[in-house]
Amino acid sequence: MLKKITAIIVEDEDLAKDILKNYLKDFPKIELIGEYSDGFSGVQAINKLKPDLVLLDIKVPRISGIEIVELLDYEPQVVFVTAYNEYAIKAFEMNAVDYLMKPFSRERFSLAIKRVFARLDKNDPHQIPPYKALGPENDELLERIVVKSRSNIHLIKLEDLIYLEAQDDYVMIYTQDRRYMKQRSLKFYEEHLDPSEFVRVHRSYIIRINQIARLEQYEKESYKLSMANNSKVPVSKSGYKRLKEVLRF
Repeated sequence: MLKKITAIIVEDEDLAKDILKNYLKDFPKIELIGEYSDGFSGVQAINKLKPDLVLLDIKVPRISGIEIVELLDYEPQVVFVTAYNEYAIKAFEMNAVDYLMKPFSRERFSLAIKRVFARLDKNDPHQIPPYKALGPENDELLERIVVKSRSNIHLIKLEDLIYLEAQDDYVMIYTQDRRYMKQRSLKFYEEHLDPSEFVRVHRSYIIRINQIARLEQYEKESYKLSMANNSKVPVSKSGYKRLKEVLRF
C-alpha cells in the first residue's frame, strides 16, 4: 500500500502547468509541494525537498530537463512532459517513468501516474535499476558542460575548456580561470565532444586543440604538450598518432 507521495513540477508554460495541476487532482495520494519555471530553481528545490515524483519539461530556461536529472543528488521518479520527441530515447536511458508528448489527455497522464505508483510500490518485483546503470549513452555532441558544486551550478562553455583529466570515477575539467570536478568517465567526453575540436592524447587526458601552445619532445618517442594556461599534458604513442592526424604534421 503506497503512502502519500510528494511531487514537484518544473514547467515554464503556465497553461501546461495548470493542466498538470488539474490532472493531479485525480490522485489524492499525490501532494504537490512545489512548482518552478526554470531549471536552476527547479534542480535546487528538487535536491532540497527530495520529492518522490518530478514532472519535468525538457525545454525549460537556463538548464534543460535532461541536465536537471544529471544534477540531482538522488533518483526520484521522473515523468518528462514535452513537445519534443527527439529526447525520448535519452529520457528512457535515464530511467524516466514516462515521456508525455504535449498535448496529452487526462487518460494518458493517468497511465503515467499509475506507472509511477508501480515503481514506488515496494512489492513490485519489476523495479527498474537507477538510470546511471542503464545502457549506452546516445551519440549527441555536447554543447556545454553543466557541473554542480555544493549549491552552485556552473555552465561551462566548450570554448572555455583547455583540457580534461581522468581521476578515478571523475573528470577534472580545466578552464582558463579554474577547474571543476564532474562524475563522468573520460570515455564519455571522448564520445561526446566534437572530434574536430578535441582529441584524446593520453588515456587520462583530452585536450582542446586550439589551446595547444607547443608540442615538446623530452625523450625518444616521448612528448608533452604545453597548453595555453602553461599546463603540461603527457602524450601517449597513440595520442601522438591522433595529434599527427588532426594537426597534419
